[in-house]
Amino acid sequence: MTGMSGINRREAVQLLGATATAQAVAAKAPDICLLPAVELADLIRRRKLSAREVMAAHLKQIERVNPQVNAIVTLVAEQATENARKADEFQAHGKLTGPLHGLPVVHKDLFETAGIRTTYGSRIFKDNVPLRDAIIVERINRAGAICVGKSNTPEFGAGSQTFNEVFGSTRNPWDLTKTCGGSSGGAAVSLACGMVPIADGSDSGGSLRNPASFCNVVGIRTAPGRVPAHAQGNAWLTISVQGPMARTVSDVALLLSVISGPDERSPISITEPGIRFAGSLKRDFKGTRVAWFKGMGGIPFEPEVTRLVNSQRKIFEDLGCIVEEAEPDWAGAHEGYDVLRAWNFVDTQAENVRLHRDLVKDTILWELERGSKLTGADIAHAHSLRSAAWERMRTFQEKYEYFIAPTCQVVPYDLTKPYPTEINGTSMSTYIEWQKSCILISALENPAISVPCGFTPGGLPVGLQIVGRHREEFAVLQLAYAYEQATNVGHRRLSII
Repeated sequence: MTGMSGINRREAVQLLGATATAQAVAAKAPDICLLPAVELADLIRRRKLSAREVMAAHLKQIERVNPQVNAIVTLVAEQATENARKADEFQAHGKLTGPLHGLPVVHKDLFETAGIRTTYGSRIFKDNVPLRDAIIVERINRAGAICVGKSNTPEFGAGSQTFNEVFGSTRNPWDLTKTCGGSSGGAAVSLACGMVPIADGSDSGGSLRNPASFCNVVGIRTAPGRVPAHAQGNAWLTISVQGPMARTVSDVALLLSVISGPDERSPISITEPGIRFAGSLKRDFKGTRVAWFKGMGGIPFEPEVTRLVNSQRKIFEDLGCIVEEAEPDWAGAHEGYDVLRAWNFVDTQAENVRLHRDLVKDTILWELERGSKLTGADIAHAHSLRSAAWERMRTFQEKYEYFIAPTCQVVPYDLTKPYPTEINGTSMSTYIEWQKSCILISALENPAISVPCGFTPGGLPVGLQIVGRHREEFAVLQLAYAYEQATNVGHRRLSII
């Protein structure tokens, strides 16, 4: 970008004026910080707000709110402020860096960020500073967003409760005594609190959907390869994906439009360009067949979850959908996922455990132990189970375009509990068993979005999960958008902000 000496006097006055008003804008931080990303980007584009004004407001919000929730664990305020100045200078020459020009963003602390500490929530890497950006980070930056820091995550992303020995726990802003979920918990809380308008995350067993449900925001699990990642470890393993989070469906679509698309550095990247997700999400759903969950194979749910989700059925019917209680056969889906998850931990964590066993949490040691006992026959059988379950889901969705179910089986639980040990009287045998409502969908690789659907009498958020056909994220976004417009549950704002 051009230095100050390269602009004329009028442009210089505009830039200095933006600096002079930054403090006044910061005083109105909550008003600015709760604007949708789409609207905020438009205001910057039309020069109704400068990138520096937007950044000052969000940094003020972070300063005020983050100490209460511990969502952003590495903050680069000075760098963000300087990059906002450069963005304004670039725009003064009549240029925009991209569709996210000037928008603050946090990156999940599992994603490499060049020159910015990336710990993976692990004491092993507490001082790690990468030399390169992850592809998702690279694309967000290239689209004009400005990094303000890193969002908290469980150690190596294991588990749907965001805590680690490096930074501690991230608190749910709707109730500071509850968990925010995980593993993209820091991202979800940052969004809910208005500390950023967009954030990235990843999802294996529900890590984009679970914290979205717990924090009243939106998160979508994309199809494997939709958002490309560097080829490392087993680059062909598809149980974990990366994707966007935001406060609205339109904002999620905006972010997805810049992070998706082919990349030669990923062997499974989908060739369809991301620009498709920037289109209008409006659609007529008259006659669209929707399957409504019956119990997802008998897994337990807390009564408040099923009550809230079932109360939303009429909204989909009012949209014109033909809604029927129906489910595919889930047999083998969880078993196949479970084996491949353990196998993946061997691939990614065996060396860390060999060198630093005393610095790795028990649940990861458990994953590694069971993964190390797997045979070639076990792994082959797991792939076969998933393939059969995928084919049954494909056949099921020849009749039903969508499947709707609760995102989570529980409401946000006590922050001091690593994970729920029972649900509605049913004991949980492992730290991830309580996530089956997300895991079953992950196993089938269908795109799925969590959208806010209501609150318990105690004021805790509950999310609803819309599952689409294979690789049909755009259709998922369309129904989620229509539902969001009909309910506006996501517009409810926190007292903390």
